[in-house]
Amino acid sequence: MPKHPGVLDATARVLAEAAPDADRSGHFPWKGIRAVHESGLLESTVATRYGGEGASLYDAAHILAALGRGDPSVALISAMTLFNHLGQAAKGHWPDDLYRRLLAEGKQRPLLLNAARVEPELGSPARGGLPATYARPTSRGWSITGRKRFVTGAHGLTHFLVWAHTKEPAARVGTFVVPNGLPGIEIIENWNSLGMRATGSHDVQFTDVEIPAENGLELVDPSVAQQDNRGHAAMTLALTAIYLGVAEAAQEAFIRFAHDRVPTNLGYPIARTERFVTLSGEIDLLVSGARQIIFDALKVIDGDAERLIRARLIAGRQLRTAVEIAVRGLGNPGLGADLGLERHFRDIQAVLVHAPQEDTSISMLGRTAFDKWNRAQAVPTTVPTERLALKTA
Repeated sequence: MPKHPGVLDATARVLAEAAPDADRSGHFPWKGIRAVHESGLLESTVATRYGGEGASLYDAAHILAALGRGDPSVALISAMTLFNHLGQAAKGHWPDDLYRRLLAEGKQRPLLLNAARVEPELGSPARGGLPATYARPTSRGWSITGRKRFVTGAHGLTHFLVWAHTKEPAARVGTFVVPNGLPGIEIIENWNSLGMRATGSHDVQFTDVEIPAENGLELVDPSVAQQDNRGHAAMTLALTAIYLGVAEAAQEAFIRFAHDRVPTNLGYPIARTERFVTLSGEIDLLVSGARQIIFDALKVIDGDAERLIRARLIAGRQLRTAVEIAVRGLGNPGLGADLGLERHFRDIQAVLVHAPQEDTSISMLGRTAFDKWNRAQAVPTTVPTERLALKTA
């Protein structure tokens, strides 16, 4: 780990203290974001060639699990920036001068980057399709027009990474770096979700937003512009670590309540009853098992996307079930806002909502299993005659 565990724990505590208010108000969680920035965690995945720590995706998942214990909304907003730094470290697809200017800006305030990809008509690009949002060439660069949905952290982002097609004779598709606050950007406050309320994942309307030419990244032919769900499998699994943190916070709330609750007719904490010992064991099996699944899978990134997809689905389902058990086990106290379990229950519902969604991921596994069987059927089962001759000799 690039950061001492004490830094992670201290930052997570700041997030946890601010999380209830952020959840109630739905306002951008500045207190938590500033804590992540001031701790250095927000820049931890910047490559060493840019003066960063060069933290890996495995390291980032540990950071996200800790932040998720405090406030998963802050963790999700932070994840988008952590992943973009990882992308630049691996591919170097940003113009060097532009990226260095952004890093310099990040020394003064939290640098927050996030992709704006989903659209009202298109839906999630993980299901296929190309964007209606377009970039029109101008004398000084590009003019961006279109509407995006579910833009996590919209109000606090320093830059939107807008997926769009170009208005050129031969159209291209790519990402356009759009600084927040430019004329023509309107944040439409329509995020009203069951959980993850402080992410502020509002719609954003871009209308003739002018940006420099160098702010267009990876412009390619539309035929090769589809989202690579298999290629993103490791990053999507790392994102699941946020919800591991949610489930661990729920587990801690459950255990604390079990030790604090002493019914008069019992005379000792309910933690000593067999029922709560069993419930605690079930929760631990699911939560600790999910931690093991996530981090064991992330230790080796070997191109086996199906292995990572399975790990994400199994871990996500276990985490969701663990929090449900904790809430059901406590009854009314589990549903009350004071204990915090009610918020964790709402937040954990998003564990498998991120693209590619659960059904898309299952379909990917199903097709791979069918393809594997079909390939096996195509292999000749007869023994070559020359091998038979060798045996008889």
